[in-house]
Amino acid sequence: MTDEKKTDIMSYGLFAMVITHALVHAAGAMRNSILPLVKEEFFLTNTQVGLIAAVPPLAQALLSIPAGYWSDRYGAKRLVALSIGMAVIGAILGGVTWSPWVFIVATTLLTLNSTFYHPPSHSYVARLVRRVDRSKALGFLNAGGTFGIAVGPLSITLVIEWLGFSWRELYLFWVMPISLGFVILYFVREISREDSVSGREIEGDATTLCTRGFMVYLTSRGIRMFAMGMMSAFIAIYLTEVRGWSIGQVGIMYGASSLLGIFASPVGGEISSRVGNKKWAVISLGVGYAFLLGAFFTSGIYSFMAMYLSYRFFGILAMPAMASITAALTPPKQMGMGYALSFMPASIAGVIATPIAGYIADFYGYFPIFMISVVILYTGLAVLQIGVKIRPTG
Repeated sequence: MTDEKKTDIMSYGLFAMVITHALVHAAGAMRNSILPLVKEEFFLTNTQVGLIAAVPPLAQALLSIPAGYWSDRYGAKRLVALSIGMAVIGAILGGVTWSPWVFIVATTLLTLNSTFYHPPSHSYVARLVRRVDRSKALGFLNAGGTFGIAVGPLSITLVIEWLGFSWRELYLFWVMPISLGFVILYFVREISREDSVSGREIEGDATTLCTRGFMVYLTSRGIRMFAMGMMSAFIAIYLTEVRGWSIGQVGIMYGASSLLGIFASPVGGEISSRVGNKKWAVISLGVGYAFLLGAFFTSGIYSFMAMYLSYRFFGILAMPAMASITAALTPPKQMGMGYALSFMPASIAGVIATPIAGYIADFYGYFPIFMISVVILYTGLAVLQIGVKIRPTG
């Protein structure tokens, strides 16, 4: 690569990863919104619905390490192609579902595909640019993912409510757009470690995964993701049962919070490249958690929604910085594994935290879940601030 290319983060490779990131998330992001329809059609109990929702994150937790290993071994293009293929098969199965078991397989594939997508795509983008430009490039990559997470649920309104199709036909609707990812990926040039811009800047990165900094970093993520796992399953229930929201109002809030990423993620990447990754992550997340706490002390729909969207906005602002920290703490040769391990705490939390939050809800109500979660979030942030040392970019 020439020096001129090194100074320009915009490239076809980055464009391809942004688009495919949106495509692999779109159909998978519909699961929680469609569950009420599936529950009604197959006469499922709440316990059965809970088990269905727990299977995908369990699969993610089990396959995170293999996904990282294969990413480093076989390269980004092959693993991203595998992820797109899983999404296509999952969408097809969703479209022909005839039993809850088939639906479980479909939604597991549509969730698991992100486990195989994130390590290669993030490591590819991190290698594509200079170390100082990582947060900017990763900001664009994350914008694609948040757009996919938003447009998937929004397609429910378009295809089911406006056009009158069924949820099965909605899954089939996504087969062709997702398949276009193969065409986009075909023209991507694989990056070898020798040709990697970031790979030649190893003096700024770790030389092994087994470092105190990386272990503390994973611990801080695990603590925060545990809190997120406790809250995620019960915010919608709390808003509908306690505050009297409609499902549509909850959907608007969730959709809007994901659409924020189109703007917030690139902006967060630009700011973190100037302020510093860890400093910006701690500031942005800390402010966001304050908005989250304040939301539960508001009255009215719009005040809660405004506080929650502010929390999500600052959380998305921190995403590029967190992704850059992962890259800085992992060796270039094992960057795929580093990203796989960084996403693993969220998968494990999705299996463990929800039952604990359910127990709290049954005996103490919903409100304590969120108060305890905020305390845990700040605890994880403190671990990041105190225990993780990052070499400044430049």
